[in-house]
Amino acid sequence: MANGLWDGVRIHGWAAYLIGAAVLGVANTLIKPVLAVLTLPLIVVTLGFFYLVINIAMVALAEWVAPRFSIDGFWSYVGTVFVVWAVNYVGRTLEDRVAVRRSPLQI
Repeated sequence: MANGLWDGVRIHGWAAYLIGAAVLGVANTLIKPVLAVLTLPLIVVTLGFFYLVINIAMVALAEWVAPRFSIDGFWSYVGTVFVVWAVNYVGRTLEDRVAVRRSPLQI
């Protein structure tokens, strides 16, 4: 999606999508929480702006590992992070709604 929204984002082929998504998923699960805890004072002082920098670093890691996946320019990174955030938000919301429907009735 970010590929179509910004000129600075280029993702060519399914391998780039799959590897980039896998790297981003692993990085967000394992590396991002550790970085957030280590930089918590900086995140608080900057009123959360540094958390955006951490997210950009996760996307940059995915770009570095995935073949044929490149992002050029700071604002392209910010836009890509926004798209990733929006997709995660929608996915989490849908997952929560499905989980509520599947939960047994509580009396």
